[in-house]
Amino acid sequence: MDETRPFPLQGREISGTSNNRITMKTLATAFCSLSLTLVCTPGLTLADEPFNGKDLEGWSYKKKGKLVSKWVTGTPKLAPGNPKALAADGAGGAMVNVVTGHGQSIDIYSDQKWGSSRIELEVLVAKGANSGIYVMGEYEVQVLDSYGKEKLGGGDMGAIYGAQPPRTNACKKPGEWQKYEIDFLAPKFDAAGKKTANAKFLVVKLNGKVLHENVEMKGPTPSGVTGREAATGPIMFQGDHGPVAYRNISITPLKK
Repeated sequence: MDETRPFPLQGREISGTSNNRITMKTLATAFCSLSLTLVCTPGLTLADEPFNGKDLEGWSYKKKGKLVSKWVTGTPKLAPGNPKALAADGAGGAMVNVVTGHGQSIDIYSDQKWGSSRIELEVLVAKGANSGIYVMGEYEVQVLDSYGKEKLGGGDMGAIYGAQPPRTNACKKPGEWQKYEIDFLAPKFDAAGKKTANAKFLVVKLNGKVLHENVEMKGPTPSGVTGREAATGPIMFQGDHGPVAYRNISITPLKK
């Protein structure tokens, strides 16, 4: 076959100048590139996106007394005249906890569940705000306004709460989007339900900087969805501690 001829697509030829013509060589190159990408990431499958960017369909709330959810969707920004609060404009884009402080809302978690996975998401906090990312609904990576702090503890941004403080301060200013990348191994259980291997944070990155590697979790963090370990679980965002927003949530199962 002449590789410079227009490539037939559904009975028609895509023609034009030599610069925009789709050829067999072009398609072959694209296929090889895609195949190489898949080969280089053998432990991953296709990613799930539990937040559709428009509404909170597919999410549930953890009840806490008489508190009600203040989670909405929109574009978050620091509230005018109050940098310790968030406002939300528009109808979508991010999940925003529209409160001014502690104890005004409740936690939110996905209906979908995962085991071992790679989690990528972006988070934005108001000044002094506090939240948490609960992997599998039970193991917390801390979210806090720790911008500018030199001495970091177990409750600062990027800490694995109750287990290990971050090795460096990668926290941006309040009101700026920050990206987490978390590779996590779920706990394992035998046929009788007895745990045979602890959960483990393989890698935790914030804004491209490595905060943790190979941190084993002997048990769940307090205040999770159920307080019990399991083979799969949702992702939960703490909402009872302050104003925070999340977006671009991608969870990719790990084949381990």
